[in-house]
Amino acid sequence: MEAYSSFAQVYDLFMDNVPYEEWSRYLISLLKEYQVTDGTVVELGCGTGKMTRLLADAGYDMVGVDNSAEMLEIAGERQEEEERNDILYLLQDMRELELFGNIRAIVSVCDSMNYILKPEDLKKVFGLVKEYLAEDGVFIFDLNTVHKYRDLMGECTISENREESSFIWENYFYEDEMVNEYDLTLFIREESDLYRKYEELHYQKAYELEQVKELLLQAGMEFVAAYDAFTHDPVTAESERMYIIARPKRI
Repeated sequence: MEAYSSFAQVYDLFMDNVPYEEWSRYLISLLKEYQVTDGTVVELGCGTGKMTRLLADAGYDMVGVDNSAEMLEIAGERQEEEERNDILYLLQDMRELELFGNIRAIVSVCDSMNYILKPEDLKKVFGLVKEYLAEDGVFIFDLNTVHKYRDLMGECTISENREESSFIWENYFYEDEMVNEYDLTLFIREESDLYRKYEELHYQKAYELEQVKELLLQAGMEFVAAYDAFTHDPVTAESERMYIIARPKRI
């Protein structure tokens, strides 16, 4: 039950309620705030490339990185459908990141960083980001909060039924480990009009902001700011998603 194998087939269908355009405008505003108006930008956990394409449309030279071959296959198909070749997609685990060139910014959205379950691995990712970013580069990423997992998602079941496919999404939050388990059951229609059942298991970890700051520091990164998502307001106990901005520590 590898994460994002079967789900990749219907990911865009069930994510059609996500306001990607609005999210991209916020992300682009943050990039410009830190003087990243052009150049190479890398998206970690790019999935099917929706945000990657929006950033490319804004004039950035985009590289999308994901560890799901199925998701990247769809990203490539979308690129062909739109008759474009302006994005480079790399099949990589962000914990083993290998990049090149002068990277102006690295971004990660849609809680991709929450999939890093061990603090030592998150620190490793931060260290790799530092290694590949330009000296004046910026790192922008989001995280679902403890409040969202514990108080809103934990012990919650979500389901949706559509003609092409249906899903049942069960959540369990383990507070001792600060880990949320997603049990995902999919029913996907095939050409014969029969529905095939698939099951996937996903895990995401909740990190407190202070822990993230410490891991950034240990990795040689400088914490710059943390915002309640899509605002410039500080993160509060009621924040569901936070955006964090960091950069290589200046000597």
